[in-house]
Amino acid sequence: MSVSPSLLSLSVIVTRLRAVGCVFAEDEARLLISTAQTPADLAAMVDRRAAGLPLEHVLGWAEFCGLRIAVDPGVFVPRRRTEFLIRQAAALARLAAGPAGQTLARPRAVVVDLCCGSGAMGAALVAALDRIELYAVDIDPAAVRCARRNVAAAGGQVYEGDLYEPLPATLRGRVDVLVASAPYVPTEAIRLLPPEARVHEPRVALDGGADGLDVVRRVTAAAPLWLAPGGHLLVETSERQAPQTVETVARNGLIPRVASSDELNATVVIGTRPASL
Repeated sequence: MSVSPSLLSLSVIVTRLRAVGCVFAEDEARLLISTAQTPADLAAMVDRRAAGLPLEHVLGWAEFCGLRIAVDPGVFVPRRRTEFLIRQAAALARLAAGPAGQTLARPRAVVVDLCCGSGAMGAALVAALDRIELYAVDIDPAAVRCARRNVAAAGGQVYEGDLYEPLPATLRGRVDVLVASAPYVPTEAIRLLPPEARVHEPRVALDGGADGLDVVRRVTAAAPLWLAPGGHLLVETSERQAPQTVETVARNGLIPRVASSDELNATVVIGTRPASL
């Protein structure tokens, strides 16, 4: 049960949020009111938001691909631009599973979500696809706990560890779609991020090393060992980093291509394992 707007002044909340720089103060105020259970709860939520906590951490959820994804304090908040990666991955996973009703040796596409954070990508792919075998991994214990809440109901498995290390060895050579929202912010650029990210999200989810591609290189180097013949790796990156990411993908024996969305300001590099590799 949410708090009735009549019990508290919407205009007062909007004014307070605007004063601390919330650009979409009216929308945020309505979300806070609809989520709060009591007036005291609402007051505390407004205080936390005014103090600079990300809206999603205050609400306890983020909207992603039409879903409400649980996001605990200190966990990376899924970005809207990543929805573009999900659209690309879902299309490739559908091809891997084959047409509906077709009998296959592997009737479900095998999907791995590396650096899964809250599990938003895996949850979105489960929601978008009829047949999926999902495995997700993150090195951050808080993210793993959150991801388990978001994907467990759909039968997804979530592991804690460094990239591929905790995955079952039986997945080697079987993965149809491997998605990675690896950190890609250069270390020196972390200080330029908005405080909501810089202060309240884990550095391990943001810092990609000197050029931003340290983790991406590690993901790409091992990907051919895990991908099935014809399987695909999808990595989110920036437009500026895309050429280097393409070189890394090609150097590791995958066939690269770049997909981008001007609407979402999103860039995804896709590497496909040759069927004969």
